[in-house]
Amino acid sequence: MSTPDRPTALNLPMVDPLPEPTRKYFDVCQDKLGIIPNVLKAYAFDIDKLNAFTAMYNDLMLADSGLSKLEREMIAVVVSSINRCWYCQVAHGAAVRELSGTPELGEAMVMNWRAADLDSRQTAMLTFAEKITKSSAETTESDRQALRDAGFSDRDIWDIANVVGFFNMTNRVASATGMQPNADYHAQAR
Repeated sequence: MSTPDRPTALNLPMVDPLPEPTRKYFDVCQDKLGIIPNVLKAYAFDIDKLNAFTAMYNDLMLADSGLSKLEREMIAVVVSSINRCWYCQVAHGAAVRELSGTPELGEAMVMNWRAADLDSRQTAMLTFAEKITKSSAETTESDRQALRDAGFSDRDIWDIANVVGFFNMTNRVASATGMQPNADYHAQAR
């Protein structure tokens, strides 16, 4: 079980003192989010690992893409829900609530995305995300074509697949290490 000073069940304290660039990054998180996400604290025992994690996260979730930030967060929640990742269901469920302005959407994404009021584009995207989370080796051209038919470009399909892959990896790390979501996430955008 994690404790307030340990975001995971592992005894891997953050580097102390944090390097200046890391401290500045954490300050930006505190200013923008009001918290330093526990996932960042968890990785901060090894600054190279933290930097690799944040570089990939920032590229997939924040960089230019044909996918909106909300769509990427919806993928994160659906993958995390399938994988039963407590940390990511809570953290990214809060992001869906905030970005959509609809608390019900965040709740549906966590509980059963098929119960949400989604358009055909979102449904195609999340159907694909679910399939490659549950059985990626069964993905065929018809699955990719269904995304194209819903309006996604091949670059968008690449981005969907990468967001799904990233969260499948991070879900497993979070679950295996007993990572706990920041308490603030539970009350956000409700």
